[in-house]
Amino acid sequence: MKFTLSWLKEHLDTQATVEEVVEAMTMAGLEVEHVENPAAKLAAFSVAKIVEAVQHPNADRLRVCQVDTRDGRKEIVCGAPNARPGLTTIYAPLGAYVPGSGITLEARPVRGVVSNGMLCSASELETAEESDGIMELPDNLAVGTSAAEALGLEAVIDFEVTPNRPDWLGVAGIARDLAAAGLGKLKDVSVAPVKGAFPCPVSVRLDAPEACPIFAGRLIRGVKNGPSPAWLQQKLISIGLRPINTLVDITNLISYDRARPLHVYDRTKLVGDVIVARLGAGRDASAPAHTDAPTPAEHRDEQLIALDGKTYDITSEMCVIADAGGERPVGLGGVMGGESTGCSEGTTEVFVESAWFDPIRTAQTGRTTGITSDAQYRFARGVDPGFVVDGLELATRLILELCGGEASEVVVAGEAPAAPGPIAFDRTYVRQLTGLNLTDDRIDQILRDLGFAVDGGQVTPPTWRRDVEGRADLVEEVARIEGYGALPVEPLPEMPRPAGGVLSVRQGRMRTARRAMAALGYAETVSWSFLPRKAARLFGGGDDALMIANPISADLDCMRPSVLPNLIEAAGRNARKGFADVALFEIGPIYRDDTPEGQSAVVAGLIAPHAPRRWDGGGDDPLFALKADLMALLDELGAPALQTAQGSSSSWWHPGRSARLQLGPKTVVAEFGELHPQVLKALDVAGPVLAFELNIDALPEGKRKAVKTKPALSLSPHMPLSRDFAFVVDEAVAAGDLIRAVAGADKALIAQARVFDVYRGASLGEGVKSLAVEILIQPQDHTLGEAEIEQLSAKVVAAAAKAVGAKLRS
Repeated sequence: MKFTLSWLKEHLDTQATVEEVVEAMTMAGLEVEHVENPAAKLAAFSVAKIVEAVQHPNADRLRVCQVDTRDGRKEIVCGAPNARPGLTTIYAPLGAYVPGSGITLEARPVRGVVSNGMLCSASELETAEESDGIMELPDNLAVGTSAAEALGLEAVIDFEVTPNRPDWLGVAGIARDLAAAGLGKLKDVSVAPVKGAFPCPVSVRLDAPEACPIFAGRLIRGVKNGPSPAWLQQKLISIGLRPINTLVDITNLISYDRARPLHVYDRTKLVGDVIVARLGAGRDASAPAHTDAPTPAEHRDEQLIALDGKTYDITSEMCVIADAGGERPVGLGGVMGGESTGCSEGTTEVFVESAWFDPIRTAQTGRTTGITSDAQYRFARGVDPGFVVDGLELATRLILELCGGEASEVVVAGEAPAAPGPIAFDRTYVRQLTGLNLTDDRIDQILRDLGFAVDGGQVTPPTWRRDVEGRADLVEEVARIEGYGALPVEPLPEMPRPAGGVLSVRQGRMRTARRAMAALGYAETVSWSFLPRKAARLFGGGDDALMIANPISADLDCMRPSVLPNLIEAAGRNARKGFADVALFEIGPIYRDDTPEGQSAVVAGLIAPHAPRRWDGGGDDPLFALKADLMALLDELGAPALQTAQGSSSSWWHPGRSARLQLGPKTVVAEFGELHPQVLKALDVAGPVLAFELNIDALPEGKRKAVKTKPALSLSPHMPLSRDFAFVVDEAVAAGDLIRAVAGADKALIAQARVFDVYRGASLGEGVKSLAVEILIQPQDHTLGEAEIEQLSAKVVAAAAKAVGAKLRS
């Protein structure tokens, strides 16, 4: 909503400046968005007078002018055809930025003559779209007068109107609030009726009172339409409206001045003497657009060519204004009129409409058609139903004043919606809600200044304030007008500090796991707890019991049995965007059935290693890096020693490159390894992808990892040495079990043990294999002799035999 200070002063007797008006609006709850001040933009421009204008010696279309300016007499080269001695115009000095041309003036010769400034046209000052020459101003303007003052330009205030305050869509409504806030005195805005000279020949019929409860109109004949006077055009232009003709400009003026949209019909273009407000006869907005069944004549689709030149389909939910006995649509009620009855400069008889249309229906019509006219914007928010006839009378006075003619009597069909009822109001409620200590007289004065009727303990809102429904709304009105700055500033009472919460074992482990995974270089993801049923079935889920009755999306219809599908999908999205090598993790719930016991919390990690291609196929196996990360996570969580079982019971893991960690023979704590290629193919993700999934709830809750201080670094000065052993073990023996046994043979001397080769062959026999183990021996206080090394080797062989039944390979 835009308005100027002079427009505001037509309703408010005040000496306030623009800055004071903006401050008062802000304090009264009106959110000012922008103030456009042309005086600031045109500060460098001023009035000047041409003293002499002679032909340019080197150009036929240029004149060299001697000009009196506020900077003294200047010689200026001008190409305007109307540059002549005695002309008063606008002068721009050197260094000024000309907004219409986008140039900054410099002292440059023009065909050999230096121009010391510029004489400006209206288009160059952006006060008109086109101009034929430099501006011609009244001769009584003094040289040096600012351009903004000479052109009558003033600041335009633009503010945001909240949906509950449609009265702010008229300047009179803004003036009322500012007067109540003490910025000035509200002028009399009442409208005197115009006596009709003859009965109105056009009658009105309401066939849909639920859409149009009241419709008022009158005929004015003998009018002279044409361009509106300069003051009216300037007022509309200042707020960004384009003048059309006097009749239309009057309706636009009243729409912005009193928040009362009107419409005018050319009487000679109306068919018949009855205007009907009805619902559209077209199809229902929710019904299919086309059908093979024949359509009855009374239900055929209707269309309207509106004033914007576009054709709109009319549905059965729209309010239609029609002539020809109600058959021909001539407008969409509260939205836009039709092209067939629009007024032109040849209009001599006009029928003026002032009605009230249902806000909800009007808003829906705007959404369906895409029309956002000024009328639709106002009716959708709720126009004052008590100003229907008064708005018509105001339009009549302006039309008779500017266009002449003779007005008929007013015809009114229907009744306006009931006015708001009284509200029981106890003045002490103001202090109770706001802390403001105001007298009853001050509270009543604020409410009366805003248009409320106060009668003892009853307060009745005016017809334009249908948003006020209870006593809390009345308190808000008092508080905002008194000023939010007057609200007492009191600290809230000090509340006792609540006892600090203690994390559960699961919560503590989830926090520890999150930090540990981030420290290992994984990026955390947060995804939905549901996924497509097709993906759930790949990971052992998708049962009917876990299907969602009302999913947010057709592709997210099942609770997830694992976090891995979400991580795999995230890795695929990254790969498609050029980031194939990712490390991701997520902590969250999974669902195996629809019971509380079927839900558990897991930590899942995923890596998608895509190392540079090598001719020798070398490089470390990422599976062992993934296992190392899992073991580091378990160590941070304080997990007990776990058994490693080769292979996995889950079908989504690669059978030869996966394993599980168990607590005893039955409790599976974690599974890790490479994802099965068929699973990746089903999810459209290129491999390899490796992952693990750790069930936090499966870890015992007995011990937490004790925080220990690392001992001081102690390095042995003696050279380490290595020894290799080849053990024959049963095929079922895990390599990790053998390594633990070997490393534990002498923890003081054996620094590391690892498997470097696995052999199976006929020379060994069926059901056995050979595991080649390298141990790293680190002497501490002296260099080991041959006998000591042999003694240590015997310990290693004995430990391997005792733990897994291993024998040295012969």
